[in-house]
Amino acid sequence: MNDYLLPGDPPVRLVLRRSARARRYSLRVSRLDGQVTLSMPRSASPAQALAFAREQESWIRRRLSERPAQVLADIGAILPVGGVDMPVIEAARTRLNFAAGRIEVSDRAACAPPAVAGLLRGLARERLVVAADRFSADLGRGYVRITLRDTRSRWGSCSSQGALMFSWRLILAPPRVLDYVAAHEVAHLAEMNHGPRFWETVERLWPGYRRERAWLRSHGPGLHRYRFDAPPIDGPGEP
Repeated sequence: MNDYLLPGDPPVRLVLRRSARARRYSLRVSRLDGQVTLSMPRSASPAQALAFAREQESWIRRRLSERPAQVLADIGAILPVGGVDMPVIEAARTRLNFAAGRIEVSDRAACAPPAVAGLLRGLARERLVVAADRFSADLGRGYVRITLRDTRSRWGSCSSQGALMFSWRLILAPPRVLDYVAAHEVAHLAEMNHGPRFWETVERLWPGYRRERAWLRSHGPGLHRYRFDAPPIDGPGEP
């Protein structure tokens, strides 16, 4: 893969990817991070690919403009916790204050976004363990462990050894969505596939799962608009 800049205001970073199976050029704009990828046949030259990208510039910029605005989880931001909007405020200590409906970050914290991420990750683990335990008991199949990650391409997984993995960003979704994903992955303890028997198992564990599955398809990418990295520190500028 090679990176190029498509000139303009602002310039657009373009990733060129050669593919042995590609017979034509194809563009993709990620809904998660806005990365623009141009897949091209192996025989094509970068110059030809860039010419194609320039012809499609209006489409690329339109798709980029349709992405939800990024939200840094800093003081003053509003985040959906379990589907409920909660503001991030400065307080005496760091905690999720459900009684007041807010996310509190200590005034002694070095940086708010990572502190908020820690709170959300802890709550996600608590709720996912409860859900996985319940569905595992209903299924009569045990799992070996639960791991949380900030995954980009999937909301959960189940290994053949019975290890469950979930995206902690599920805590930003409504509770029924988190429960559905937990039921989905627990169902894989019995059926390591997505065949009819698997979906029958999901339906048994979480009746009406199609609503939550549809919610994830429509709104799931938007959960990645929230950023929890430390903001950059500006260096000295020109006098």
